[in-house]
Amino acid sequence: MKKIELLSSGKAKSLYTTENSDQLIMEYRDDTSAFDGKKIEKLAGKGTVNNRFNAHVMQQIEKSGIPTHFIDEVSENESLVRKLEMVPIECVVRNITAGSICKRLGLEEGMELNPPTFEFFYKDDELGDPMVNEFHIISFNWGTEEDIEEMRELTFKVNDVLKKMFADGGLLLVDFKLEFGRQDGKMYLGDEMTPDGCRVWDAETRKKLDKDRFRQGLGDVIESYQEIASRIGVSLEN
Repeated sequence: MKKIELLSSGKAKSLYTTENSDQLIMEYRDDTSAFDGKKIEKLAGKGTVNNRFNAHVMQQIEKSGIPTHFIDEVSENESLVRKLEMVPIECVVRNITAGSICKRLGLEEGMELNPPTFEFFYKDDELGDPMVNEFHIISFNWGTEEDIEEMRELTFKVNDVLKKMFADGGLLLVDFKLEFGRQDGKMYLGDEMTPDGCRVWDAETRKKLDKDRFRQGLGDVIESYQEIASRIGVSLEN
């Protein structure tokens, strides 16, 4: 499968059309950004790590019966994916307090949440991806009641799969975001699942191994991504 035309380019990934109108090539670039694109750097090798990380995780999710847009890897930093009509909503599950929920609610970082929290955010960088609820989604025609229920159900199923996968590697899945879309009426998990879109800590030391290392200037970003990948069985060899 070959790239034909650039369809869109985000902060860290680009999408290209292919000869199949229902399929796209997702290119993972070395670009790294935080704070809605206000902090941007290139980190050598990040595109390859994230592509292979995502491929591994998506395959594990598929094995659990959850449909994803991932089809196959086509190069070290590219994957073939289904072209979806995306719902412009991010679904966020939090198993442990960190990030924006601590700022919004004055919470201490590191509190275990049982049950996990679930939040919707409207995907718009210029607005800072504001938090929204079901009424906003339906009233502004961003999605239907069916979309909401299906996205919530699938997100919690993904949480169960990922928590176990990371726990088996001595890791804590703190939180993550997911996006969804439809093709021919069927809902699929879209976008990506990499350390860019989730928080992961060492289970014993609670050392941060995800993109917070970039956000907070902690260093060793790629090395930490590689460590997570190694612990959950991702092969990074050519």
